[in-house]
Amino acid sequence: MALPQDISPVNSELVDSLTRSAKMDWIETKPGSAYMKILWFSAETGRWAVLFRWLKGHVASPHKHLSSAQAFVLSGKLQVRDDIFEAGDYLYEQNGMVHGATTALEDTEYLFFCDGPILYFDDDAFTGYLGWEQLQRMQEAADNSKVAAE
Repeated sequence: MALPQDISPVNSELVDSLTRSAKMDWIETKPGSAYMKILWFSAETGRWAVLFRWLKGHVASPHKHLSSAQAFVLSGKLQVRDDIFEAGDYLYEQNGMVHGATTALEDTEYLFFCDGPILYFDDDAFTGYLGWEQLQRMQEAADNSKVAAE
């Protein structure tokens, strides 16, 4: 049966995005304790997706979400504010959420999807910013380092 209207894409360059994370190298983000695989980011929307691996004891600085974010714990345990998230747990953080340090209570891997940047701070100042542009720079540096090592 024919559809009542044409639903084919107008943009013939549309493609699915497939990332084979098992074949990707981990990017070390904090020596000896934190790593990530950048799964996807979009310059058009500012959204991004990463796979984090934090070793037991890693602490992420206090931060503010400048957009909403979602996390799904694959293994291990994370302490986020007063809650502990374990394998299979899902977390939604609203745009504007501010919270203190996040701690890996065990070696932990989790998927993280963010609709925009995160702003890190301490008692005195802003200490960092993570968004799609930083992720692009990190991926390019990792790719260049890998090529140089070959």
